[in-house]
Amino acid sequence: MISRIDLRGAAFPEGGIDRDLLPRAEFDVEAALDTVRPICEDVRHRGTAAVIEYGERFDGVRPERLRVPAKALDRALEELDPAVRAALEESIRRARLVHREQRRTDVTTQVVPGGTVTEKWVPVERVGLYVPGGLAVYPSSVVMNVVPAQEAGVEGVAVASPPQAAFDGLPHPTILAACALLGVEEVYAAGGAQAIAMFAYGTDECRPVNLVTGPGNIYVAAAKRLLKGRIGIDAEAGPTEIAILADASADPGYVASDLISQAEHDTLAAAVLVTTSPELADAVDKELAVQVAATKHSERITTALSGRQSATVLVDTVEQGLAVVDAYAAEHLEIQTEDAAAVAARVRNAGAIFVGPHAPVSLGDYCAGSNHVLPTGGCACHSSGLSVQSFLRGIHVVDYSRDALAEVAHHVVTLAEAEDLPAHGAAVKARFDNEVPQA
Repeated sequence: MISRIDLRGAAFPEGGIDRDLLPRAEFDVEAALDTVRPICEDVRHRGTAAVIEYGERFDGVRPERLRVPAKALDRALEELDPAVRAALEESIRRARLVHREQRRTDVTTQVVPGGTVTEKWVPVERVGLYVPGGLAVYPSSVVMNVVPAQEAGVEGVAVASPPQAAFDGLPHPTILAACALLGVEEVYAAGGAQAIAMFAYGTDECRPVNLVTGPGNIYVAAAKRLLKGRIGIDAEAGPTEIAILADASADPGYVASDLISQAEHDTLAAAVLVTTSPELADAVDKELAVQVAATKHSERITTALSGRQSATVLVDTVEQGLAVVDAYAAEHLEIQTEDAAAVAARVRNAGAIFVGPHAPVSLGDYCAGSNHVLPTGGCACHSSGLSVQSFLRGIHVVDYSRDALAEVAHHVVTLAEAEDLPAHGAAVKARFDNEVPQA
């Protein structure tokens, strides 16, 4: 079901791992730009009417309006299964605990007497949060996007999620209930590239936003790339992925179930096991055969596990395994080895790290308190997951007295002249009757 890549012995590359050696889903955002560009332009010019028409075309339903009525939000919360409500409330509580600690404080540095620089942290004024539809329902993505935005102090929070034919053109009621639990009143029945364009350009129903966050399909990712600059974005999210670094001490049943848990998302989902133990790899293969057959979405999972994006990678040592997972830079990385915490501490590249046998990725998806909106496609080597910081901007506030400026004026003038920008220096000289003070 899952292929193998053997990097033991002489097969292990000298001088580092070439990322092309490792499995990865094909996700050509560039190719999708040609598809989303006319959609975004149409929304730019025709606004709400275009978004509604694309909903009918792509989602099979024509919503009466984009903005979800307040009564629909209230009704969704009233009718929510009490057990689901309790689980969402606990997920929200834990996420708030973690994200509240991420708040930044302004820092003032006295550079010289009378001269200070303050780094002031200001939340983005208005954000658009995208919650995907598709093969599953994601109220957890509402939590993971809304909580850090709220904890950052964002004043305007709008959520978009695709209209559903089964619910009269509204987003899934569990999505609406999660929004209501979080106090989000501005929710739109819009999906795909047209939702991102709605946020970017605005319509008669939806004011434009400054920043768009949240995962989606390849067309959502392409629209975010196309409109980046007009709006800020968090990332171009691709198919989900899990990597597990394991040795002979790992439980093959746990490893198999965790690989399956991410393969369940999508046929392009990636599941990668990196192990020093061929015996564990064999045992995991046996567990996969049994467990996949017993799952609800066995066909989807089988396709994902047998795709080119999934594999078991054999290495000789945990040290080599670390090199492989750092090169892979997984969205989710589990460490199931002896002394897992020490091994995890040596990882450089991962969206989130799950330590030991009792911290599965599923915990992070819902109730660990961490955020599950994470970099994919190897982007964890340079990008971070969603956090309060994603919704803040650092602004330097420079406050110098005349004496403090006088002390450094000659250096400013010298550097301005060195760069052949004499007017820069003149702006300083003007404050001292065109005579540069000497230190």
